[in-house]
Amino acid sequence: MLHFEDYPVGEVATFGDKLVTEDEIVAFAHDWDPQPFHLDAEAARNSQIGELIASGWHTGAMLMRMMCDAYLTDSASEGAPGIDEMRWLRPVRPGDRLHARRTTLSARALSSRPHIGVIGLQLDVVNQHDETVLTMKTAAFIRRREIAP
Repeated sequence: MLHFEDYPVGEVATFGDKLVTEDEIVAFAHDWDPQPFHLDAEAARNSQIGELIASGWHTGAMLMRMMCDAYLTDSASEGAPGIDEMRWLRPVRPGDRLHARRTTLSARALSSRPHIGVIGLQLDVVNQHDETVLTMKTAAFIRRREIAP
């Protein structure tokens, strides 16, 4: 079980391996972001990008799943206060293989709840060409293993 103390400031961790399929892109778009360039390859040819691409929200959801599989479900997580910034830098296409990188930017104990710490994180999703496709800055509440006096 990972605790607050297991996320030292400056640590960089790489995780995940997600092959993106056309069927997944279309299914996500159908349910959550039904814009033509996410739903249909033919319609996407007439778009700015010119081909079917994943919704940025889909890329964020894939990041969340990679986080859960890699460490989050085995951590003393107490949730998060939200996302400070998310950027979709490059399109994600069928056949792309994604992984993620987590950098711990900050860490502090909460004065109001000393058994919980808050860590600031930079998360990057990277494709098989080592191109960053999504960046996100966020914070996470994590229970502390030991409470400082």
